[in-house]
Amino acid sequence: MQPVLEMYAPEGFDLWPVADIEPFEFLPLGGELSPAAVGAAMMRIADYNHVDSEDALRSADALGSFLHGLLTREDDVVAPGGLRVIDTSTGVSFQPGCCDGLESWRDWHRFLDDGDLLAFGHDPVSPVAELFGDTVKLTVNAECRDSPVIALSVTELRHLLAGAERDVVDFHALAADWTARHLPDHRAPVTAALARVLDLPVRP
Repeated sequence: MQPVLEMYAPEGFDLWPVADIEPFEFLPLGGELSPAAVGAAMMRIADYNHVDSEDALRSADALGSFLHGLLTREDDVVAPGGLRVIDTSTGVSFQPGCCDGLESWRDWHRFLDDGDLLAFGHDPVSPVAELFGDTVKLTVNAECRDSPVIALSVTELRHLLAGAERDVVDFHALAADWTARHLPDHRAPVTAALARVLDLPVRP
């Protein structure tokens, strides 16, 4: 299980160095990313939360304008992507759906606690997680009768979630260091905003 970010770069982006990643590819997040990959992830998150507010439009500061939405949005921040599960024995990959977001990764814990179906998308591709006793069934596309499925135990999924949470925390720490180097004038607010996006505690 990996926390992943669905990538897409705005044309002509030059506010900081970013890795060249194919559009709509999933970038696994963790503590081992290169500085350019961290820069690409931060670009994607800031761009996805960008808003053309009057304050941003009036600003002559391109960097401040680009970060404005990320720094001012509170409850509706989004990180496109989610948690990806790969069955290494079969190669089946359970990908985040169109209604998923990394900011909602804790929904997996609530799913295990309450047992309600967890859906991540809609037609034409509808990934769903279902709980049957002590077994979790991850259906890659519920719209297809013969969809690939990953089956694992509740214990296994809790173990995977613990690993994914460590990756999220490690990425946030790595991104905080990256921000101190590349965005020193915005270090504190960007680090706090990223914590909100990743549903992590915001520390002073």
